[in-house]
Amino acid sequence: MNIVFAIVVLGVLGAVFGLVLAIASKIFEVKKDPREEAILSHLAGANCGGCGYPGCAGCAAAILAGDAPVTACAPAGAENAAAIAQIMGQEAPTGERQVAFVRCNGGTAAKKRFEYIGVQDCLSATKVAAGPLECEFGCLGFGSCVKACQFGAMSIGPNGTAVVDPDKCTACMACAAACPRHLITSVPASKKVHVACANRDKGKAAMSVCANSCIGCGLCQKECKFDAIHVVDGVAVIDYDKCKGCKLCTKVCPRDAILPIATAEEKEKYKAIKKAQAEKAKAAAEAAKAEQ
Repeated sequence: MNIVFAIVVLGVLGAVFGLVLAIASKIFEVKKDPREEAILSHLAGANCGGCGYPGCAGCAAAILAGDAPVTACAPAGAENAAAIAQIMGQEAPTGERQVAFVRCNGGTAAKKRFEYIGVQDCLSATKVAAGPLECEFGCLGFGSCVKACQFGAMSIGPNGTAVVDPDKCTACMACAAACPRHLITSVPASKKVHVACANRDKGKAAMSVCANSCIGCGLCQKECKFDAIHVVDGVAVIDYDKCKGCKLCTKVCPRDAILPIATAEEKEKYKAIKKAQAEKAKAAAEAAKAEQ
């Protein structure tokens, strides 16, 4: 009899507490804007953190609150960004697709101070005497960016530096956040000419630590017909709004610091063209002087 009574009492108490909780949930319910779920449905769902928020739900909440732009989720792409803009009552964003680019082509061409055998992580490597490379700007090649990429767009290339597959890259820039040397930046996907060096040291110092380093010689700047490349703080920088992709800068770079690297044949052919142009100009100047 006592057992039955106890069961009845517990059942009644459970029903009462359940009713109280149900009422409380209604009273204290936080109304959720239905737009948040709609925005979330247009995000990539990778929870990569590239947007700077804790997962896609955090990104959706930030967009709804106006703390993040409708383009905050780069992996979602332009089509989804336009859909989010429509949900938010904004105009669809415009602009060319961006991809990540690693500003280093050192790798095996960069000198080492010691052989690092610790945890295979770039940040960990920098904690050991500032890293194994002589170049303090160089890619360490331990793949922290590769691990951070949720889309399989990063890998360590044959020369030991990180490279990006632009076809897979979503420009989430999680790789950039993972790089302790801040070597990864975003560039327009249509552009193919890039300076693969971030060394800001003066020529002799940069030359002494890496065979592929930019030495700030300015030959690329002088050769560019479109004013699209300049030496800034000791390293060449491309203005992508002006760059036409003519690749003349790659043919005069003595350090192969500008991609795509021109072949020896291409460089010799260009030198021959320049020499012929100079001789023609000299002959024309002499002829004009003789006529005077």
